[in-house]
Amino acid sequence: MLKQRVITAVILLIVIISALLAPRPEPLVAILIVVAACAAWEWLRLVSSGSGSVPLAGAAAMFLILCLLAFQWFSGSPAAWAMDLRAVLSDILIPLVVFGWIVGATFSVFRADTALRRQAWRIVPAYAAMLAIWTALVLLFQAHGWWLLLSLMMLVWLADIAAYFTGKAFGRHKLAPAVSPGKTWEGAAGGVLAATAWTLLSIRWEGSFGALLAERFPLAVVALAAVLLAALSIVGDLFESLLKRRAGVKDSSGLLPGHGGVFDRIDALLPVAPAAYLLIEMGR
Repeated sequence: MLKQRVITAVILLIVIISALLAPRPEPLVAILIVVAACAAWEWLRLVSSGSGSVPLAGAAAMFLILCLLAFQWFSGSPAAWAMDLRAVLSDILIPLVVFGWIVGATFSVFRADTALRRQAWRIVPAYAAMLAIWTALVLLFQAHGWWLLLSLMMLVWLADIAAYFTGKAFGRHKLAPAVSPGKTWEGAAGGVLAATAWTLLSIRWEGSFGALLAERFPLAVVALAAVLLAALSIVGDLFESLLKRRAGVKDSSGLLPGHGGVFDRIDALLPVAPAAYLLIEMGR
């Protein structure tokens, strides 16, 4: 299992770095489309019947919508409707989704209602979240380049790694025992501190997420932004754990050998990317 996990992680890292460093944006955009469609399929499986046509049809629709948007946004002369929709997604959907993560998801996690929920309306958050993360990452990459995206992803990865090891070493007080018994407040604090330290340290490197924030906000605000994003990464992780616990499964799927599903890999990034986009836009 460990060998399989390491092999999958290395392959994923190579694919991500190669796409980020590609001379054109198409490889990264294509990967993000596939990631969003796969994660949508997994999310819909958790909140619908788990099998049948709804998850697959929903993922296919997500894939086609994002392909159409990407084709329009990266063409030499995008249609007016495509640019109008881009404005709707960036100016309306992303703020609403960030609000939903901060308020709705956090409330759901700490309310710890693990009873099975499969009402039809629960597919709406899946679509909104996937559209928001895809739009945020694509627009951030278009405007600020690969290093900003990578430094933002590193914030999420470091928060997760630090939370795990801090929790193992010092964890005493359960964070959300009904949702994820292994997570502790001490681990969460370690993750937040690591993410904040990384953001402040990365200010030294031009083009990083921390450097861009520092150009637009005082240092104290940059630190608070890092704390917020780290906290949101924990909420994203816990929210997916809540969905899996409701559905009675350990992983969102088996698409990534040794790692579970795509949703399992991006759960922490789902709220962070739209929130990071919003923070950068607020500082313009």
